[in-house]
Amino acid sequence: MNYGNYAQIRPLDVANGPGIRVSVFVTGCSRKCKNCFNEPYQDPAFGEAWTDETTETLIKYLSRPEVAGLTLLGGEPMENTWLRRVLADVKKQIPTSVWIYSGYTFEEILDDPEKVKLLESCDVLVDGPFVEAKKNLKLAFRGSENQRILDIPKSLQAHTAIKKERDE
Repeated sequence: MNYGNYAQIRPLDVANGPGIRVSVFVTGCSRKCKNCFNEPYQDPAFGEAWTDETTETLIKYLSRPEVAGLTLLGGEPMENTWLRRVLADVKKQIPTSVWIYSGYTFEEILDDPEKVKLLESCDVLVDGPFVEAKKNLKLAFRGSENQRILDIPKSLQAHTAIKKERDE
């Protein structure tokens, strides 16, 4: 199976979504946001190649009772649409909440059918580029005030961005 690269998997992460999560940081990003917190991850050749064994490890991490869900970050997950296949394999074995972070806005994602297919496999989108001038360290799960936390199913159904209620 042909996948892309990833930089790291955090088996226990409390910074990138509610509860204890497993976070996957993919590599490759053409957005090049100023002062990106993961600049080395912009290079698609950085990190290790994702394999079927990596998917098995991810499922093992997600199977632990203390884990609330999966978070996809980067790099740029929307430039790694192979993640759709990984999510399909994961969800066959374990139901899990999926948060995805993207420098693309919801509206930009809607313009690309491949990105939309990946989005459909997820539950919550934190969208928009990091903007240094709007940086706010007090924000939960976001780096700058322009970024939104969106309910993906509701947003896709309405074809407009709908913010996630704080129940998750």
